[in-house]
Amino acid sequence: MPRGLTISQVAAFAGVTVKTVRHYHRLGLIDEPRRDRSGYRRYASADLLRLVQARTLAEAGVPLAEIGAILDADASRFAADVADVERRLTERIKELVARRDMLHRLASGNRLLLPDRACAVLERATKLGFPADYLARIQDGLVLAKALVPGFDDYLTQIEYALDDTRYMALIKRWWDARGWKPYDPRVDELATAAADHLLANPQLLTILTGVLPKADASIRQELLDERRSKVAPSWVRLSALLEEKLRAAGIDIPGRAIASRRSG
Repeated sequence: MPRGLTISQVAAFAGVTVKTVRHYHRLGLIDEPRRDRSGYRRYASADLLRLVQARTLAEAGVPLAEIGAILDADASRFAADVADVERRLTERIKELVARRDMLHRLASGNRLLLPDRACAVLERATKLGFPADYLARIQDGLVLAKALVPGFDDYLTQIEYALDDTRYMALIKRWWDARGWKPYDPRVDELATAAADHLLANPQLLTILTGVLPKADASIRQELLDERRSKVAPSWVRLSALLEEKLRAAGIDIPGRAIASRRSG
């Protein structure tokens, strides 16, 4: 009758460590054999088979707590349990891939909090010649808008439309330059008038101001968006107030803007 394998031998044949074999004993995955007259545990071929099966399932991603039940199940139950583990692993893989992609986005710039479509908007703005400091502010603004504008995809559609308007882009660049002006510089009023005239002549552009915020709490959302603007330059506060005043005089309703305008005037 064969003497059997020692714990060191069975571990070597199974491709695991002695520590792993003992751990499997504690978890009940493998029965602990009795000791022989010399005081050594002796493992039979069935023990080796069980150990190899347990190791294989563990390497495949099956949680150790579930391996015992799977090994003890009948053929149909075994297949169902393995399929369930496969499903969970697939979900985990998708999650890991998504995290890896997020890290790639972070490595290529602070785009982690924006969807690809918003990043494409930033890339288009870059090609239009907007300076890096302006693009950084627009990027932060998009992150805020993503949180505050319920229809963010529609908002991006409106921005994409605006990017195709050469005259509007020229006004936006001039607006950025205006941050260095005094609030009552005559150019502030001239720019507000030019911007209002262009918006009124191109109604689809107005949806960026009139159609993105829910009326119920538009003022709160708009106040959060405007807070950043007010910290850039006093001229921007007056520019916005003048623009909104001119648009309202033309009959344009701008949800959430009245409070900000009264505060800024």
